[in-house]
Amino acid sequence: MAKGKVEIDAEACKSCLFCIKTCPKNVLDITDAVNSKGYQYVVPVNAEECIGCAMCATICPDAAITVYR
Repeated sequence: MAKGKVEIDAEACKSCLFCIKTCPKNVLDITDAVNSKGYQYVVPVNAEECIGCAMCATICPDAAITVYR
């Protein structure tokens, strides 16, 4: 059962991938889709594994991630 919930602002994401590399539970992955700025963006793919640590939100340089606990 998830202890946290991750929300991604797809329009703010610039696909730096820091969040994917930082997540200890591999909750996030990159999509093939692109946002209006032409960037691929990150989505939660294993949302049920989220532990609410917020490491992804902390490392995101564009403040595109919010974690709810």
